[in-house]
Amino acid sequence: MSTQTERPETTSATSHELDQLSGVVPSPVRPASPRLAWVALTGGVLVGLALWLFLDLPVAVAAVLGDLVYLVAVHVTYRIVGGARVATDQTMRALVYGAFVLAIIPLISLLWTVVENGALRALQPDYLMQSMNGVTGVHDREYAEGNAPMIGGAYHAVIGTLIITGIATVISVPIGLFTAIYLVEYGGKSRLAKVIRFLVDVMTGIPSIVAGLFAFALFAVLFGIGTKNGMAGAVALSVLMIPTVVRNSEEMLRIVPHELREAALALGVPKWLTIAKVVLPTAASGLASGITLAIARVIGETAPLLVAVGFTRAVNVDPTEGPMSNLALFAYYMFTRPLNPGYRDPSLERAWAAAVLLVVIVIALNLLARAIAKFFAPKTR
Repeated sequence: MSTQTERPETTSATSHELDQLSGVVPSPVRPASPRLAWVALTGGVLVGLALWLFLDLPVAVAAVLGDLVYLVAVHVTYRIVGGARVATDQTMRALVYGAFVLAIIPLISLLWTVVENGALRALQPDYLMQSMNGVTGVHDREYAEGNAPMIGGAYHAVIGTLIITGIATVISVPIGLFTAIYLVEYGGKSRLAKVIRFLVDVMTGIPSIVAGLFAFALFAVLFGIGTKNGMAGAVALSVLMIPTVVRNSEEMLRIVPHELREAALALGVPKWLTIAKVVLPTAASGLASGITLAIARVIGETAPLLVAVGFTRAVNVDPTEGPMSNLALFAYYMFTRPLNPGYRDPSLERAWAAAVLLVVIVIALNLLARAIAKFFAPKTR
């Protein structure tokens, strides 16, 4: 009984103390239904659709104007119904949701454009199993005129993409991961660790063409001027991958609680074994995501491969001998140098299909990274 009588007294005393503070103006708060936000959202969507359909405004402009209408409607409605504090809270929610929607609109538009223009061609077996070796503008003209089926595909580009990116991954992941382990587990705040972090930051911001020029110059010194092959392209891509792998791996390793390391060391486990058996499996999910992000960062690069790899229409599975092709280069050349300038559509179809294949490969890499992270993640049961 004494506890029940003390709580109202405490609340009353607290309210009395707040009332005595100078400069504190209580703001009235009234209950307001969350359905009002949905009504405002519906109004903003309708306004955006009307501006797009009837006034023929671009989709991005209509989306921005619809979002502004949604924000104004939310603020005014909740200020009338719930008060200033409720209106501010709901307006900030609307800003967050609106920013998210505006951020994914370009992504959805990009994916829709790529799939719409290239999905049908990319899924055809002939496109996946044929190279461009021997295909000329005469074949494209006959296809455009309806006298022959389309021949020529991206088989050589898919093989080149997998080979070059795979070699770059084999080079970059061990270097980047061991560097991150040194920075987190051994380097600490030493002078060498600070220098490494500075160099990684510098490498993160270098233009991709610089990586291509570096690989081209390196192979020119080692094997002669004009050397272009898949290994040079892999080295160029690894220059771009290593900083991403280092940064992501370092952050993931820092998240691992120090108590896990201390518990293993207290049991007499060597430091290297603690890292291998405790730290790395705990951070496996984040490490896999970081490596996937690094691969996705470089798999569509064109500029460094133009310099270091060159381009070929034939299948080349030897990364140490002669130019190779990849999907990004294939799409670039089909867009900029169609086989028959008078009949560009066949080349454009091949380019869009190559873009679809790139998107599919990136999605497959993300799914693979999730599977690896789930497999290596610490068991919770």
